[in-house]
Amino acid sequence: MSLPTPTTQAISDNLVAQIGTSLSQTIPILPKAFIRVLAKAFAGVMVLLWKYCGFIFLQLFVAYATADEVTINGKVVRPLVEWGRLIGVGDPLPATQAQHTITVTVNVQSGSLKAGSFVVYPPTGVIYQILVDVPLDAPTVTARMVAVSDQSGGDGSGSIGNLQPGDAVVFANALPNVVGKAFVLAQTATGADAEDIEVYRARIVARFQSAPQGGAGADYRAWSEEVNGIVAVYPYAGMPGEVDVYVEASVTSSGSADGIPTQPQLDAVAEAIELDIEGIASRRPVNAAVNVMPITRKGFSVQVFSLDPSTPDIQASISQGVDEYLRTLEPFIVGLSTLPRKDRVSQSSVASVINDIVSSAGSTVSSVVLLEDGGPLIARSLSPGEKAKLSTVSYL
Repeated sequence: MSLPTPTTQAISDNLVAQIGTSLSQTIPILPKAFIRVLAKAFAGVMVLLWKYCGFIFLQLFVAYATADEVTINGKVVRPLVEWGRLIGVGDPLPATQAQHTITVTVNVQSGSLKAGSFVVYPPTGVIYQILVDVPLDAPTVTARMVAVSDQSGGDGSGSIGNLQPGDAVVFANALPNVVGKAFVLAQTATGADAEDIEVYRARIVARFQSAPQGGAGADYRAWSEEVNGIVAVYPYAGMPGEVDVYVEASVTSSGSADGIPTQPQLDAVAEAIELDIEGIASRRPVNAAVNVMPITRKGFSVQVFSLDPSTPDIQASISQGVDEYLRTLEPFIVGLSTLPRKDRVSQSSVASVINDIVSSAGSTVSSVVLLEDGGPLIARSLSPGEKAKLSTVSYL
């Protein structure tokens, strides 16, 4: 059954026809005739109500509910967020600010580095602020800083604030007794971008489909993915009384092209498994010890024989295509993963990907060999927490 929105003209004509039938006389055709003007006014109201009711109807379904603010009878609500709160997912994950420790060289061991001092990372223009006073009582001291501003006018939140150990930062203003340049020692809190609304919507749908079951595999996955920047989780039953949880992070949040999470992200996952959004330990069973670990990314090499013609563009397409294919593979967990299985690395599947690329480019290849640790590989399944990537492609 289809419910198309009627036009104002159609409703107006219908009203005029019904009134004419009821009065048993023809309604004047002049546009300014009273009945026709009245019908136009009523038709506008009816179309407005029709569209309003249609909008309200869509809010009954998570897949179509809006995340924008809507004011109804003086109440400001975000329908999709209300669904998230109702099912226990909470609000969309906000952007988080990166925190780091830096090493500061001291010229004169006197006084202190004051909290509130500003530090800038020149390549991005992100400004950081020193969190606490640091006594200048050694040749070098460490200080904690947090991202507070960026060039787009934001508060420094998001992956833009992430730095790597060894990155150089400078003090925004010359400070007494310290060198103007400092170096990042470690990241203590990962900056992550705000959660995309469609990702948030998918989390709500997944929670409806996989209601909490007191510590099943789906629960560990749902709890862990509440942490901003976490894109995949692989829980396994470990030693008796233990659960091994392997975590994969996004490239932007972790700074790793292989999705290896930072230690602060692993700590955040461990906390999310323990505590709910209200900070209450209502999640993992009390007798389950949880081991939170990063995924591993195994590199596989490929040998391509007799590629003809062999151009840089075709070679680049092969490297990109094989790497994208290998990165789609993931461990299979019974009762949690969906079919078809994608946990098997095989020479035949890699050769099929290469043949499709070569054929579409009008080239030919005689054979393909898949290598692992320098030796040929026919096929094998991924180990717990293991994911794949392309190492090198050789053309022979």
